[in-house]
Amino acid sequence: MACDVLDAEAVGRATEGAQQIVVAVGLPYDGDFWRVAWPRAMTNFINACEGARARMVFVDNLYMDGPQNAPLREDMPLVPFGVKPAVRVETTRIWMAATEAGRTRVAALRASDFYGPGITLSHLGANAFGAIAERKRALLLAPPDTQHDFAYVPDVARAVVTLLDAPDDAYGHAWHLPCAPMRTPREIVSLGAQALDSAPGIFALPLALMPVLGLGSPLLREMTEMRFLWDRPYRVDASKFSSRFWSDPTPLEVGAAATARSFASDA
Repeated sequence: MACDVLDAEAVGRATEGAQQIVVAVGLPYDGDFWRVAWPRAMTNFINACEGARARMVFVDNLYMDGPQNAPLREDMPLVPFGVKPAVRVETTRIWMAATEAGRTRVAALRASDFYGPGITLSHLGANAFGAIAERKRALLLAPPDTQHDFAYVPDVARAVVTLLDAPDDAYGHAWHLPCAPMRTPREIVSLGAQALDSAPGIFALPLALMPVLGLGSPLLREMTEMRFLWDRPYRVDASKFSSRFWSDPTPLEVGAAATARSFASDA
């Protein structure tokens, strides 16, 4: 059924009778909107789960870790660095407080930047794998040669099911999704191109230009504060999840090929 996550009554109706719910919501990429919408939505989810006595798996990102030079871990302090990371910090504190108070049970699955078959709105989506499927140059809004962990969307789904099947002691925690061994965007795009027997051309937008270009582009303006995701190697430590559940994420050779072929079949 359709559900406006900012409408408490609508969320309550959607979760009525549920034993477990999965929150995999994407809101418009606008910091001012996030300031209002994410705390309200999370409050609605918590209240609905409390009323239904349901558990919740929240598919989250890693913004709340802020700029780090070490691999990201679940026990790192929350860092309100910029508007959108600060909103994620507030949202995290809402669900954590609710679980600590015994109001409901929440497990947060935190995933790095994602990619996968049919996934258009991604750094490796329509402008990257989609472009090479059309024998065009891939456009990257990130440095092409800086190593970065990417989450494969089918692995996200697998991890969600894992947490749904887990006992209650897995709740009240954040869990980092395992990623394939870290590569650069250029290497990942090249793997996809190889599956299409293509030689990829790549154009990457320099990070230094993002603030200037953001004057004329709402998306780039919103991405400017998130440059810390891309100006250094970005590694996710998923040892907590791996030691408890599974540690065999989809290899990039498999995921990149499947993603590139999905765009080629739609071209």
